[in-house]
This record gives sequence, C-alpha cells and structure tokens, in this order.
Amino acid sequence: MSSHSKLLPSLSPLEIQNTILEMGERALAASRELVKLSTQQKNDILLAMAKEVRKSETAILLANAKDIENAVQKGLSKPMIDRLKLDQDSLEAIARAIEDVAKLPDPVGEVLADWTRPNHLHMQKVRVPIGVIGIIYESRPNVTSDAAVLCFKTGNATILRGGSEAIESNRALAEALQKGGESAGLPANSIQLVPFTDRYSVECLAKMDCYLDLIIPRGGQALVERVVESARMPVLKHYHGVCHVYVHASANWDMAADIIINGKCQKPGVCNAVETVLIDREIVEGFAPMLAELLRAKGVEIRADEEAHQFWPGSLEATEEDWMTEYLDLILSVKTVANESEAITHINHYGSHHTDVIVTDNEAAAKTFQHEVDSAVVLWNASTRFNDGAEFGFGAEIGISTDKLHARGPMGLAELCTYKYIVTGTGQVRI
Repeated sequence: MSSHSKLLPSLSPLEIQNTILEMGERALAASRELVKLSTQQKNDILLAMAKEVRKSETAILLANAKDIENAVQKGLSKPMIDRLKLDQDSLEAIARAIEDVAKLPDPVGEVLADWTRPNHLHMQKVRVPIGVIGIIYESRPNVTSDAAVLCFKTGNATILRGGSEAIESNRALAEALQKGGESAGLPANSIQLVPFTDRYSVECLAKMDCYLDLIIPRGGQALVERVVESARMPVLKHYHGVCHVYVHASANWDMAADIIINGKCQKPGVCNAVETVLIDREIVEGFAPMLAELLRAKGVEIRADEEAHQFWPGSLEATEEDWMTEYLDLILSVKTVANESEAITHINHYGSHHTDVIVTDNEAAAKTFQHEVDSAVVLWNASTRFNDGAEFGFGAEIGISTDKLHARGPMGLAELCTYKYIVTGTGQVRI
C-alpha cells in the first residue's frame, strides 16, 4: 500500500484535498495498467488476494477488535456493532468470496452486439471497464473487500472511503488485498483506502471528476444526499431500504408469517430487511394476532396503525414517520390497507424503491403488484432477504442500487462496466 494508506494525523482541508487528488492521480495511472491484464492474470491476482487475507487473519481481527471497542464506547446499537464485527468464520467467508469472484466469467471484452453496415463497416458494442470508481460506505468492513475485488475483476481502479467506525478493519483488509495482489502482478495503487474519515474527504472525492469516473455511496440518507449534492461525476445511489411485505387477502398465512419473520429477524441491520408490513383489511382480524404471537417471541417491537393496533396486543401506535423509517433493528411498522391498489400506492409513496414483496395465492394480484410497484426488486412469495448479489448468482456484490441508470438492484460484475464501439473498416469515407 501507498504511504498515504496509513492513518494520517489531523489535516487541514487543503492537505486533505491534496491527498485525495494524489490518490486520484495514482488511481488513474493504475487503471491504465489494469486494462492490460488478461482474465487469467486477474484471476491469479484474486487468488493471491484471498491467500493474503487468510495469512493476515491475526492482524485483521486485532484491527477489528479496536473498532468494536471504539463502537461500544461510542454507544453504537447492537445491530450496528453486529454489522461491524469480524471473526474467523466471517474472514474465511471474505476469502472464499474473493475466490468465488475469480471463478465468475469476466465481462470485460464481452461483445454485446455485432453487425455490419451496408457500406461494409463492421461494428461491435463491447464491455469495457469504467475506469476509476470511488466508493463511500459505512459500517460493514466486508464491503472493503467486496467493492475492491469486484472493481478489480472488471479492470477498474478503486478509491475506498469507509466510515470512522470501521477504519482499522478497513485499513487492514485493504492492505491485505493490495499486498496479496501485488505479489501476483496487481498494479500499484489499484486499491486505495482514504486514510482519514473527515467528512471533507467525501466532498473532495465527489468533486474529483478529473480522476473519478463514477462514485457509489452506500449508507444512510445523510451520506447519500451529501454525495449527490457535491458530485461532479455520475452517482449510483445505494440508498436505505424501506422494504415492505404486503399480505394479500388470498395469502397463505403460514407462508406470510415465515417470510415476514425471516425478512425482519434473520438479520435486522441490513438494507433488505423488512421494515413495514401491510395487511389486507379482509384478513387483519385473524392474521394480525397470529403474527403478533410469533413476532413477540422474537422480541420485535410493533408500531401499528389505528386499525391494526386493536388486533395487535402490546403494539405501539405508529406515526407518519414510521412509514418512511429504515429501523435496522427489531422494530416493525404495520398498516392495514383496503386492497392491493392501496398497498401499491403506499409502497410507491413511502418506500425507497429497494425491495418489496407480495404474499398471495392469486397470480393476477401478484402480477399486478410486480408490474406497478416501482422498486428495484419486487418478489412474489419470497423473503426480501433474497435481494442480494450472491442470491442472484452474481457473486459478491458492490451493493444494491436504488437508482434507475445505469444499474438497478444488485450490482455485480456487468454493472461495473460500461461499453464502447469497435468499428473496423476497409478504407471507407463518408460521402
């Protein structure tokens, strides 16, 4: 790693800006070398990265322990600390995920279209790397590896800026990736970690369009909005997940309960966890008490609208704010709706266009819901937790885009590429 990847003392805004610019210049130079690597060379480098992550286990876990200690002292919530924590198993999972990416097909060079014009010009539309990608994220240190590895496989240089709560873990992981990769031919500065967590560094990255081709913010609303306001290059937002499950009048109740419990309780601190359940008025009197008993056993706090509240013992009354809140905790808002149309209207108004589910045995209702709900992923009779790159077969993901251009939903390798046209002639000139 570059000396700039080591934690720096408090710097002035000008020093931060200059440091970020230097990182950008180095990343651009690295990107010019990355495009020269063959698929086999890239895969060999990825395997070397995985090997170094395992070799660096002690150093990475010690660094993570420092982050956990600081998080506890700062009073971070248990779900947030859970997102931050690494152990031997999760580190092995990171190494295996890197190896899995090495096994994935390389999208770079893929011919998307091929045709010949009447004047015999031969044209091809071909996937190519984006160039230099800046990724700004919070909490989970595994994002450091996922982001760096996916960007590398697609021939992109990466500048990573993690949150203060995971700075030690992120630094140790980034160092292992670059060090391991260099042993197998990775160009210097292909993976760089911003060495400080000052908020001004986010602004500097967002304005560095001279070097950055794309910036991807992953985190809370405040972070994403700060990047969008400052960015001079394209932004792919990985926004918060206000995810819904709509229990239709024709739903199988046991299936609906399983889907809700899995979506809320399996891992509440992630963006594809369920935050709001909508229950059809026709079944609320019978279904709500049944679901209440099951969720109570899981320790879930319920905030219900006036109608659902009367059928949900121990629930709190929901406020307008609850319908648009990503709790990332064992808290669930519940609302009664008159019909499917009202459910769709509620989701499109209050949701974050992330992940939404209908549970029903009525195929026509399911197709209408999937067609009209404006979200990146819309599921029928399945948990929100399946909105995930690995579950889609993409391997490790860069995140889940809530934008519509140029990528939406789980972002795998193909979404980290752009394209160009390769045109071959035999001396043609335009008349």
